[in-house]
Amino acid sequence: MSSRFLGHSLVLDHVYVQSVGTCVGRLEYHSPLGLYFDKYYLDHRHGNPSYEQAEIEMLSDAIYFCLHKAKLKKEDIDLYFGGDLNNQLAASYYHACHLKKPFIGLYSACATMGLAVTNAAIMIENENIDRAIACTVSHNATAERQFRYPIEYGIQRKNTTTFTATGGCAVCLGRQQQKIRVKAVTLGEVVDMNQYDANDMGRAMAPAAFATYKQHMHDLQIDGTYYDLILTGDLSRYGRTIMERLLSEDHQQYKEYNDCGCLLYDEYQPVYQGGSGPVCSALVSFGYIYQQMIKGKYKRVLFLTTGALLNPVMTNQKLSIPCVCHGYALEVAE
Repeated sequence: MSSRFLGHSLVLDHVYVQSVGTCVGRLEYHSPLGLYFDKYYLDHRHGNPSYEQAEIEMLSDAIYFCLHKAKLKKEDIDLYFGGDLNNQLAASYYHACHLKKPFIGLYSACATMGLAVTNAAIMIENENIDRAIACTVSHNATAERQFRYPIEYGIQRKNTTTFTATGGCAVCLGRQQQKIRVKAVTLGEVVDMNQYDANDMGRAMAPAAFATYKQHMHDLQIDGTYYDLILTGDLSRYGRTIMERLLSEDHQQYKEYNDCGCLLYDEYQPVYQGGSGPVCSALVSFGYIYQQMIKGKYKRVLFLTTGALLNPVMTNQKLSIPCVCHGYALEVAE
């Protein structure tokens, strides 16, 4: 029988994490979580002619590691879901032509991995497919060139700026029972709080994270204490403070809360307020927290991936930044 939505959420019974593949840039490798990733690169171009082509290579490597660990071939996957920050999902689609399977391109800015996991999990749960890979990639230099200024300009950054993470992540989901399952997903509404500063995305995204958190708890009839850890995507230090204030003012109860943008880097690394980009939450969630769950540190974790849906055209027209947050819960299977 097909599962049906409870408000914005869906409770799942048959979706398990089969394997994970990750790769990172040099700065991410030299972070506190560096040893949790499968591969790192020595330079920003990885031997390629451009940053964009290096980004394609990272996505390819992440998918390769994911398939290799699950002992699968790329043809064994029914559907691939993924996206990136480049115009028209350039990195994702340029690699997709090598997969020889349907690829569904998704864009939700830094919440793209959450959207990919959600879509894949829903189709597996409802027995439309048996296996899917959710994937994403981002590169600091390509994001800077598209959304701000090329890094060669040496522009002085604002204190509220976040740092787009460099790396790729791929997650294979399927019906075969494993230790970690996707227990629930919550699709978020687009929220626009009339924020205009593209260098202050934490402030813009925090209300969307809080809205999806509230919706998830309402739909599942639980509170935050159900989870051992609640993790937002890439609000980073300033945005995390806003999220904590929103939770406190609404008298929300929870055990532990943190943000992937704060966990990915050391506070002494040159990343301003912390990490961002679609791969930021993906690397922390599936490169680090997933392994901690396997080791028994956490039993239930709620991931709230956040995205600022800005683009250069609308930003240059001085329009506000709409934001979204898609959530998914991982649990240790009994």
